[in-house]
Amino acid sequence: MKRRKWLSLLLCFILAITMLAGCAGNETGNKDNAAAPKDNSIKIGGSSTLAPIIAQCADDFTEEFKTWNNVDPSLPEEPIVIFVSTGGSGFGLKSALDGTFDFGMVSKTLKDEEKEQFANGSITQLGSDVLVIGVNAANPVAQVKPSLTTEELVSIFSGQIKNWKELDPALPDRPIVVAVRDLGGGASEVFDAAIMKGTPISEEALQIPSMGALAGKIMDNADTIGYVSSGLVNQNPDKIIPISVDGIAPTLENINSGAYKVGRPLLLVSKDQPDLREQKFLDYLLSEKGLKVVEELGYIPVAQ
Repeated sequence: MKRRKWLSLLLCFILAITMLAGCAGNETGNKDNAAAPKDNSIKIGGSSTLAPIIAQCADDFTEEFKTWNNVDPSLPEEPIVIFVSTGGSGFGLKSALDGTFDFGMVSKTLKDEEKEQFANGSITQLGSDVLVIGVNAANPVAQVKPSLTTEELVSIFSGQIKNWKELDPALPDRPIVVAVRDLGGGASEVFDAAIMKGTPISEEALQIPSMGALAGKIMDNADTIGYVSSGLVNQNPDKIIPISVDGIAPTLENINSGAYKVGRPLLLVSKDQPDLREQKFLDYLLSEKGLKVVEELGYIPVAQ
């Protein structure tokens, strides 16, 4: 009886040692697995205006080359993976600085202190965008007042003029719906600098989280007025009607000459110097193929 009890204790001891060894082996394996893989994807995020351009170029780039060694023989034969996400220019700047993204997408002119933050990295301009004052195609304001003065725009966007009839007796007696990008973002900074010059936007204004959604709001509501990226206006010529500012229309000629001043650059920023993969994608974005996408989506590609 004592012998059986002793054998049972011995077996339990052996079993316990075996289980501990197995656990130690698994733990070591997990550590090795965590350290082994290196994320070779390129992560890009920020401006919702720039996102469709980068996403289209990323798709074209991936479709053409498939693996990195086809881009450059010195790179490994690994699938090309490029992630693109939105969140606004401010989010793009912050996330590029904290390392969440390899590149931040920014649709605004950088302040001097912002440029300094990327002094050891890169700032690449792909093109330019202008903010067009847009109204719904069904709104008669485009025929009655095809041009608005800066003062009239300030009165509308600050909420001093609340009804279309207040703007002109020939316009309908209906409330004006003001739509803007979320305050503090790249587009709102551009609009404030060019038009509002410190006058607060009306508290009743609809703050829209993306430029695409803002354009959609104008297309869905005949009484909405807002500022929209030129690319989205060019993509929806029968649904969004551009309004001139102080008699100057947002034409390509006026934009290129600088006569139309509500504009902003389209930038990619990185905290560190791009590695070989990142630089190859940047080169593609600035190539004839990449800049063609900028133009096809209605924006002004950077001069080469």
